[in-house]
Amino acid sequence: MPLLDSRPARLSILSSLLGAACLIFGSPLRAQTDTEFQITKIEPALVTTPAVSYSGASAKSQRGPSKSWLEVEVSFTWQPRVPTDKYADDVVVSYYVLLSNRNAQAPQGTMLTGQVTHMSIPAKQTDLKSVIYASPRTLERFFDGKVPASVSSAITDIGVTISKQGQVVAQKSLNSKSGAWWPQIQQTSGYLLSKPETPFAPLNWDYYETVKKTQNP
Repeated sequence: MPLLDSRPARLSILSSLLGAACLIFGSPLRAQTDTEFQITKIEPALVTTPAVSYSGASAKSQRGPSKSWLEVEVSFTWQPRVPTDKYADDVVVSYYVLLSNRNAQAPQGTMLTGQVTHMSIPAKQTDLKSVIYASPRTLERFFDGKVPASVSSAITDIGVTISKQGQVVAQKSLNSKSGAWWPQIQQTSGYLLSKPETPFAPLNWDYYETVKKTQNP
């Protein structure tokens, strides 16, 4: 009796296994490369505390000249796959700001982290904006009592991610091209402030996306 050639069967089984692996491991890759959200720009700047005129209360005298805040502005887009989606809620923009204050305690510099949750983000917009701040006192704390004179002397790099429903759907770095570098660096939270927590709160109200109000306990 001639022996049956089992090679076609083995090839068929191997092909099926490879197809299953592509379905299991390929889907997350496609989700990252074919995402609804895209971060288009990260713009850091040093901006001075705004001067606001008011009446009805005693004005406090200024203690020296206005100091600089570190402002990190992010531009992004949202193109929903589902045509009926008009607005997105609970979109979280996470910031990873690596300061240029290398020392024995922080050989790579201090990395400040913070999040801003946005509501009612409109669909099919190409120039959406998010922003976060580090106060002058925070900069003084991590730079030996002096606010840096320029952005280049204040930061080494900035990483930004956008998350929706708990999943990271977009990420970008200001300087690095090697992907997400921030998970490898110790994080320092609590020092980055959303716009409503700063004196910039009433300014440029229609320029930035709505920040979700923190619920009181």
